[in-house]
Amino acid sequence: MSTTSTSTMPGSTVPALSLTEAAAAKVAQLLQEEGNPDLFLRVAVRPGGCSGFSYEMFFDSELADDDLQSSAGDIRVVVDPASAPLLMGSTLDYKDGLQGAGFSIDNPNASRTCGCGHSFS
Repeated sequence: MSTTSTSTMPGSTVPALSLTEAAAAKVAQLLQEEGNPDLFLRVAVRPGGCSGFSYEMFFDSELADDDLQSSAGDIRVVVDPASAPLLMGSTLDYKDGLQGAGFSIDNPNASRTCGCGHSFS
């Protein structure tokens, strides 16, 4: 699985979040369909879900002063500072197949995950 550009924590060379080529291509397609060049991909971790935390991904156009930014090709990826430690070393992937399509996050920090694939602890 090859990955594209990553975001990093301040003072760290370890990626906070990587995108596979498939994920980057799908995000680029969705951004193009939105037709707004000011949008970027925001990835966050929120309390909740079956296992304690859940992932949140959406297109956003508002940056906070302390947001961590990076790029994956032409895609801007933003992570808030509270979510960054929980996403450190994670990879965002996209699969499209007979069993369904969707994004998933492979998170090495998760001690357990839920069957839904959208929450972890």
